[in-house]
Amino acid sequence: MPADRPCVVFVCVKNAGKSQMAAALARRDAGEALEIHSAGVRPGTELNGLSRESLEEAGASVAGEYPKSLDPALLRRADRVVVLGREAVVEPVEGMRGTIVTWDTDEPSIRGIDGIERMRLVRDDIGRRVDALIDELLPGA
Repeated sequence: MPADRPCVVFVCVKNAGKSQMAAALARRDAGEALEIHSAGVRPGTELNGLSRESLEEAGASVAGEYPKSLDPALLRRADRVVVLGREAVVEPVEGMRGTIVTWDTDEPSIRGIDGIERMRLVRDDIGRRVDALIDELLPGA
């Protein structure tokens, strides 16, 4: 495991769906080349079952994961903090070295698309963004 690997924290409100999804896809695609975390600003109690199912369909896993709170120490260590969606807000903390970006992710439910089909569309949107982030943080990898 490289000691100098970039640290990424994916954040959403509950850390039950989108941020877990982004982290799982990043782990699948970047392996150990990135230090990957996910957290919520108001963590839920369990992972979203449809999110888990859509990830398994794509060969990604959230096995052993659970909703976690956002830790200021982790924010300070992160090279990139990615906020998924419009609802979560992450303020910079003193000593933070990385940047905070917000991904305005697709929300198929506003188009009347729900259930597993909604989650697949969300997964694919997040997956494209994760791939671009990996290309940015690991050029030539």
